[in-house]
Amino acid sequence: MTISDQLKNRARTLLTNFKGDRYAFGVETIGETGKFAAELGQSALVIANRNAWLTPVLDRVMDSLRVHGVKAVGEGVVRGSAPNSPREDVYRITTGILQSKPDCLVAVGGGSTIDAVKAANVLASLGKWEPEIDSYFGTGLVTEAMAKYGATLLPMIAVETAASSAAHLTKYSNVTDPVAGQKKLIVDDAIVPERAVFDYLVTKSMPAPTSLDGAFDGLGHCLEVFYGIPEAEYDLASEIAEAGIELIVANVEQVASHPSDESTRVALGLATDIGGYAIMVGGTNGAHLTSFSLVDIASHGRAVAIMNPYYTVFFAPAIQRQLRIVGDIYKRYGLMDCDLTSLSGRELGIAVAKGMINLSRKVGFPTTLAELPGFSDEQIERAISAAKNPQLEMKLKNMPVPLDASMVEEYMRPILSAATTGDFDLIMN
Repeated sequence: MTISDQLKNRARTLLTNFKGDRYAFGVETIGETGKFAAELGQSALVIANRNAWLTPVLDRVMDSLRVHGVKAVGEGVVRGSAPNSPREDVYRITTGILQSKPDCLVAVGGGSTIDAVKAANVLASLGKWEPEIDSYFGTGLVTEAMAKYGATLLPMIAVETAASSAAHLTKYSNVTDPVAGQKKLIVDDAIVPERAVFDYLVTKSMPAPTSLDGAFDGLGHCLEVFYGIPEAEYDLASEIAEAGIELIVANVEQVASHPSDESTRVALGLATDIGGYAIMVGGTNGAHLTSFSLVDIASHGRAVAIMNPYYTVFFAPAIQRQLRIVGDIYKRYGLMDCDLTSLSGRELGIAVAKGMINLSRKVGFPTTLAELPGFSDEQIERAISAAKNPQLEMKLKNMPVPLDASMVEEYMRPILSAATTGDFDLIMN
């Protein structure tokens, strides 16, 4: 058995332990959608975009519902979300749910559509008491509202079509205010989809840049959770992170050069799903927090890929164990040539950060904020302001070097300056 096969088997075991029979993943799994829907009711509202590459997947989902006797209600299919789940799409999907009154929801798409449906489900179920989505940004506020009003959410099936955020497996819903250029987050176990389906081969038709964005988002999930994990969960987080990080590092260049390769698509599907498992064990932190303020100039995965090396240097003295494991992976794939055993503290962090930057360069990603078209001081100030917002406080607390709002200017601004110029010397430990 090859190292690649061993890694994939480790990932499959982890995912099965994580989700059990509530998740159908692998190859040729779309047909499970109808079976899952029949377990949840007799009617379903399907939410999806009819992109050229997504239409065949959607057709298979609709066929599966018919085979299992589940009626698609409404106007057939409610249009899904634009990238980054704009709040107006959330409200529009909410209207579709309220008009159709289905037994369950079936979201077909990438993370943006799935996140938008999660948020719309909250508004459709709780909106008669608290009708603004802002009421639910933060941690655990949906569960609090459900208990307060004696309400429940509709059961949801997430049919994932992108190896990226693992929205189909998690308690997170990212929603963007396009006017303010800022993304905010609902974090709540109540919004985890009841069932999930992901046929990894449906990603073969995705454009390579989109696939790369997704891979680096999944990499960020594994890295950031591993960096900030409490000691009690360290062993599980280490097992998850090692599998997910190595699968991505070993395969991401291949998806750039051979985007239709099935083995690579399976590997990245497993890896980003492992990233979803990671963020259910722990939480992301610095790079994801900053990425929320870059939505107007960069894709999410690209923003995360830029920021993680600089936060790695900032965190370095507190994450020596993690850095040796991560560094070994990057070195094994030719991205570092230094002797890790001779390094410690900040120097170890810089060495690993350079390995991350080397991987980004190999796939043509920018490695500083200044390389992003449209970047200006506006994004820096927006990121600083967002870091002080109580609704995003969980990201500061998840850091291995926890910050509060009063420390953002002193420590985060230098990180953003370093990420703008590529100068690690600007970062204060």
